[in-house]
Amino acid sequence: MWSINTNKYLGGFIVVAWLLLVVDFVGDQLIPPIEPIVSKASAETVSAEKAVDKPAVPEQPLNVLLATANVDKGKKVAKKCVACHSFESGGKNKVGPNLHNILGKNRAGASGFSYSSAIKTMGGKWGFEDMNAFLKKPKKFMPGTKMSFSGLKKAGDRAAVILYLRSFSDSPVTLP
Repeated sequence: MWSINTNKYLGGFIVVAWLLLVVDFVGDQLIPPIEPIVSKASAETVSAEKAVDKPAVPEQPLNVLLATANVDKGKKVAKKCVACHSFESGGKNKVGPNLHNILGKNRAGASGFSYSSAIKTMGGKWGFEDMNAFLKKPKKFMPGTKMSFSGLKKAGDRAAVILYLRSFSDSPVTLP
């Protein structure tokens, strides 16, 4: 059974807990909690420190990459393209156009394929530099393109795919 002293101690504990909650609430209202302030200068310093830790590797020129690229590696990387494109001579268009003999040819030149207005208005021929820029980030190279592929980040992979595409030509365009 409860004694009179037990009730006093329990009541005192409840009153103290309630008072602490009230004091905490009133204190927060009078002096709000301080959140850390990060200035632009300190944020830039932190990002600069991260950049120092990992130095940026300059990308090699495309002609150097093409000289060291491998058609077999290009075939392996181009497996990402097979879902939307065909590569064989006389191959049919899929979601994207047939890419046989594309280097050196007019953009939007595959017959029977409905190109986006972005590629039609761009015009010109597909060269090595253009193909490299397109494969890197299609939507940046050609805003408004229907191609949903995000691009190939590695320059060596792009060079290998370009050599692979070049191998499908009866008279390949000379390397830069």
